[in-house]
Amino acid sequence: MPHYKDQIPSKLPEVKTTIFTRMGQLAHQYNALNLSQGFPNFDPDPKLIKLVTKAMNAGYNQYAPMAGVLELREVIAQKIDTLYGQQYQPDSEITITIGATQAIFTIITAFIGHGDEVIVFKPAYDCYEPAIEVNGGIPILIQMNNKDFKVDWADFRSRLTNRTKMVIINSPHNPSGTIFSDQDMLQLQQSLTKTNIIVISDEVYEHIIFDGNAHHSASKYPDLASRTFVCGSFGKTFHITGWKMGYCAGPAELMHEFRKVHQYNVFSADHAVQRALANYLKEPQHYLGLNQFYQEKRDLFQSGLSHSRLKIRPCMGTYFQLLDYSEITQEQDEAYAERLVREKRIACIPISSFNTNGLDNHLLRFCFAKTNDTLKSASDILCSL
Repeated sequence: MPHYKDQIPSKLPEVKTTIFTRMGQLAHQYNALNLSQGFPNFDPDPKLIKLVTKAMNAGYNQYAPMAGVLELREVIAQKIDTLYGQQYQPDSEITITIGATQAIFTIITAFIGHGDEVIVFKPAYDCYEPAIEVNGGIPILIQMNNKDFKVDWADFRSRLTNRTKMVIINSPHNPSGTIFSDQDMLQLQQSLTKTNIIVISDEVYEHIIFDGNAHHSASKYPDLASRTFVCGSFGKTFHITGWKMGYCAGPAELMHEFRKVHQYNVFSADHAVQRALANYLKEPQHYLGLNQFYQEKRDLFQSGLSHSRLKIRPCMGTYFQLLDYSEITQEQDEAYAERLVREKRIACIPISSFNTNGLDNHLLRFCFAKTNDTLKSASDILCSL
């Protein structure tokens, strides 16, 4: 057998096992409460499961159309128009994907080549940078401040060069739980005027936003929408992360290039699930009620922590809560997170994994997409620290 170890160069030499995998394995090893990876520990709506079963029994078990089932694309277009006032053509401007991560990877692959620069705001979800690097691009990292995770737009504009090909934004923001304001979106739009820079707007938590705040989708802003892929996730919205079902919407000329890659990557997404979602989405309350559902969980979790030594960071959206443990210990966040699993049987995600150069601000991310009993148990453990 040939020995390839020293012969084949890696396209991602710096990439290691993700923090999600590591913390998940530790949680399993120590039988810990797992508030690390962002998935619910409760079941989706039985109505949705029945709709998938019905679609399977109706024979929708072979390949779906490459761009996705038209009926589903039509109801997505209607939803976006109703919520954000942007009209996308279902046939040419919306594509169904294997989750939002596949959409993001495909967009980057379609447009980024050797030496192209892509601006990423940190802390950032960990799928962005490897996708840029594996395609020969260069991530340009802008670290947001630790206090409120706001973007310095003057600094952003100073980073734009003739090599800047793309910008990736994420709101509601994972891991901080903050949101881009209307003014943020207008600053982004203004900054990119008269450029050919493409935007990926990762909006997978668009229906999980709290305290009467509004989600400012990139699709609301005409010039921004003309250069943007908006990425959404049914997995996050309907508690079905394991089904890996998402979509992206964007202008036809960009979507045309996206589909060139998409058709040779996955070709199409699960047929029966698409048929089920097309029916399920026709009832807007299935997604409009999500804000209240998760706000109650956020409030329950925060209330349970009111007597803890942890500082609760504001959470305006997503189902993640940041906690500052600096009054308890000055340990590095990864070491402390691992110790919490071993000694306290609770798992979370250290935020340095999302930051530039592993910047450690003593913050841990906890997922509150859990049953109320789980959240109460987690609060009791954290209050004992």
